Amino acid sequence: MITILIALVLIALVTVFSVQNASPVIITFIYWKFEASLAIVVFLSALAGVLIAMIGMASRRLRRSRKQGKKEGKPPEVDSGPKNP
Repeated sequence: MITILIALVLIALVTVFSVQNASPVIITFIYWKFEASLAIVVFLSALAGVLIAMIGMASRRLRRSRKQGKKEGKPPEVDSGPKNP
């Protein structure tokens, strides 16, 4: 529950920051150059950070599951969350 609340607060902060900084900016990356709203750049950067964090967490969870399976001699299982009895 607290995680959802923190996520909602961060989303609200990024949204307010993006709306207040909606001026166009020029993005240059290696040979690419394009113009976009700062709000879009901030939003996409935040989204990329969330996706990278999720991939890292999933990778760590899978690695831990495989390690645990090897110790117990079982095939690895992917944790899908809490199970109802």
